[in-house]
Amino acid sequence: MSLETGPYDIVFIGHMCFDEVLPYRGTPRVAPGSAVLCGALAAARAGGNVAVVTRLAPQDQFLLGALWQNNIAVHAIPSAETTYMRVIHTTPDVDEREIYQLANAGFFSFDDLPPLDAQTLHLAGVTDQEFNLDFIRALKEKGHRLSADMQSFVRQTQPDTGRVDFRDVPAKREIVRRLDMVKLDGMEARVLTGEDDPERAARTIQGWGCPEVVITQAEGALALVAGMKYFENFTNRSVVGRTGRGDTIFAAYLTRRLDHDPGESLKFAAALVSIKMETPGPFHGTLDEVLARMR
Repeated sequence: MSLETGPYDIVFIGHMCFDEVLPYRGTPRVAPGSAVLCGALAAARAGGNVAVVTRLAPQDQFLLGALWQNNIAVHAIPSAETTYMRVIHTTPDVDEREIYQLANAGFFSFDDLPPLDAQTLHLAGVTDQEFNLDFIRALKEKGHRLSADMQSFVRQTQPDTGRVDFRDVPAKREIVRRLDMVKLDGMEARVLTGEDDPERAARTIQGWGCPEVVITQAEGALALVAGMKYFENFTNRSVVGRTGRGDTIFAAYLTRRLDHDPGESLKFAAALVSIKMETPGPFHGTLDEVLARMR
């Protein structure tokens, strides 16, 4: 499917990639991955009409198979290579990871984009090698409602080793004030704000100009909307599907927020991602399963 049809609820923009995961004392595996894959599949299965704009090498378009199978329209910009990520879990704590980018599909250019007819454009990068300020400014100047996962800027790839470190972002205030919604995890929030407490971090980020902030942590997710705080615990019974947690929960939240209030949307997203974390890979459950988990 191409992007010739629309309008869409959400268009996810970001690299498709190979994800090589080395579990702690487990069996390594390589599978299609990325924030756009996890996010778009979750949004589509939550009832959203979604599309993807991505970059990858033409010979790797088989990575798009799961998107096509779920009737998600894709605009694939050709690149010299496809992004390849290696995630190493060094302890039993699934939130302790070493991340490496071994190949990179390059930055998005506004001139490479097709016409985008969507309620929301979501920047779903895996590292800081996808979106620059000129790209964000161009999207906003066209009047798009814009959201982003701050991992797209905080996860910074070191050119000599490919190691991905979590570092502060000098342009963070300009990025955030151009967003209508923003998602972070606890580490990213701490790196950007210096705050260990997620609510204080969210209020700091909201003060930079974004009205709606979602922060995930090991036990659950917090949303701060117009000064009001919401929190939902996760209910997963295992963490074998931990990779992609943040991408999935925010996609579910974005989709549910199209026609629900923040509290209901966060409860829905926490239920959906709890199901996802019990199985490796993107969310493959149903809307009925999510609604049942909410109850």
